[in-house]
Amino acid sequence: MDPDDRWSLPAWTYRDPEFFGVEMARVMRPSWQVVCHLSDIADAGDWQTLAFLGESILVIRGDDMVVRAFTNVCRHRASQLVSGASGCAKRLTCPYHGWTYGLDGKLVGVPNKSDYPGLDIDAHGLVSVELEVWRGFVFVRLAGGGPSVATMMAPYEELIAPYRFEELRALGRVTLRPRPVNWKNVADNYSDGLHIAVAHPGLTRLFGRSYGVESEQYVDRMWGTIVEQPSSKFSERLYQRVLPRVDYLPAEAQRRWLYFKLWPNVAFDIYPDQIDFMQFLPVSATSTMIREINYAIPDKRREMKVARHLNWRINRRVNAEDTALITRVQQGIASSSFTHGPLGESEVCLRSSGRRMRALIPEARLRSPPAAGWSQNR
Repeated sequence: MDPDDRWSLPAWTYRDPEFFGVEMARVMRPSWQVVCHLSDIADAGDWQTLAFLGESILVIRGDDMVVRAFTNVCRHRASQLVSGASGCAKRLTCPYHGWTYGLDGKLVGVPNKSDYPGLDIDAHGLVSVELEVWRGFVFVRLAGGGPSVATMMAPYEELIAPYRFEELRALGRVTLRPRPVNWKNVADNYSDGLHIAVAHPGLTRLFGRSYGVESEQYVDRMWGTIVEQPSSKFSERLYQRVLPRVDYLPAEAQRRWLYFKLWPNVAFDIYPDQIDFMQFLPVSATSTMIREINYAIPDKRREMKVARHLNWRINRRVNAEDTALITRVQQGIASSSFTHGPLGESEVCLRSSGRRMRALIPEARLRSPPAAGWSQNR
């Protein structure tokens, strides 16, 4: 066994700007990032954007109804073509000099075209970004080479299929929540099972002792089943009582909360009443933006509406508890007294993510940061 398997990643990897830069190149650029659901861009011209690693990525449905992804950058003078998180357009016209692109990314209009002798129109379309649609969710990545989303999620396809992801519709808008912590801190906490009984009393009242964790090659799975014993707290007790049956779900999923984290930073929370995705978007070595939105299959039942509201109330408390936890961890990581910590046999998700990180960045094995400039020497 690799001796490092029993230890967390070194503390310096959660705060070092040089390591952060290497992570972005080797871990994040080749990673799949969820942008939206197909239902969010249902009509020709509908678009959504994702800000990621200094790029604005534009996902748009063409006149032919094909969904494509491009960098949101005009090929003339680099102005961003669209502003905001979403919209609809018949053409993409640059607000700076009026260069115009079709919904398929082709350059179709250049003002004063004669002023550019020899300009190759076909070579100056928008720059494509790799795209994959998995069960209705649109993913992009800036660099290729790794497995597809479908391959990553293959071990759990049978478990996920009954939830009918393809039929989901947004319940609200994307929210962005900044956190003054390293992205791995957020990801570790998401996949950590040991803190549930200690730091999340609401989840403990709901799940009892049923919370479990496991890890596949590219995906962590966590789960808990809502117990019959009524909670002492009103919102939790009412959720237990009013959560209605969902006919298309199997019996074992009727009262199960299910969580998946796709390596390295995308998570899906799957409940009987709704589904959300979360991304832990790196901003700097000690800053992360959490991006999330809820979806559900349309259901007009009053009980379902109440259950969804109660779910939100319960998880708002959980999110506040997690925010306090990861803030305390990041503060502790700044101490020179902490270099790394032991991982228990049951901490399979943190062990797995550590193995992936060390495989991509061998320097993550070092207990102290290497000499300055090490990233340029490789």
